[in-house]
Amino acid sequence: MRRFLLLGGTGDALRIARRLGPGHVYSLAGLGRIPEDLACDVRVGGFGGAEGLVGFIRRAGIDLLLDVTHPYAARISANAAQASALTGIPLWALRRPAWQASEGDDWREVADWDALIASLSGFRRPFFTLGREPLAHLDAIPAHQHWTVRCLQGQPAGPRYRVIGDRGPFALDAERALFRQGGFDVLITKNSGGASTEPKLQVARELCCPVLMLTRPVLPDADRTFATPDVLWAALSH
Repeated sequence: MRRFLLLGGTGDALRIARRLGPGHVYSLAGLGRIPEDLACDVRVGGFGGAEGLVGFIRRAGIDLLLDVTHPYAARISANAAQASALTGIPLWALRRPAWQASEGDDWREVADWDALIASLSGFRRPFFTLGREPLAHLDAIPAHQHWTVRCLQGQPAGPRYRVIGDRGPFALDAERALFRQGGFDVLITKNSGGASTEPKLQVARELCCPVLMLTRPVLPDADRTFATPDVLWAALSH
């Protein structure tokens, strides 16, 4: 039997992991909830770079490496590509298409955190949906701003910030209510693609709220790439 190693941590990866049988391995970094209802093996934690991943692939007898990590997890994807080349096993990757701006959108691309902070200077109530990165900067919030940060794990609010622990999919009406409650005047996000977190962009469009969007990293090539988890699963099934 062929043995797959699925690099995950996304909703798309979990959809595939739920279909895998015993012997296959689902790997998570361990930042979110650890699923306990999977038939496949679950591995939590890093590998120690590309060399550590190579060692695991060889010890576990992996035949196919599946990269279904987040589109911004560039380091993990680079390690996967290097491990594939060093071990000779194929790499299949989910490359989720980016969102595209439509009429009424005010999207402003920023290259990195420094550029983002510079672009935020004129706003008062930013809403961050970047993951955990803003948490490292809560002590540097300008006096005129109040931040709302949504990531996987919440924490107690501070005098100029609120941290919401939640994960998608997010319903459109709930996003509308959150924007009204928070009075956000700018949305900061990654161009992750997919439907589960897209409603926030529709709300921003409805409210004429600008969106600061981190530039997508360039990911390495894979032996086969897929746009959706269902297409990837269909290929695995055959």
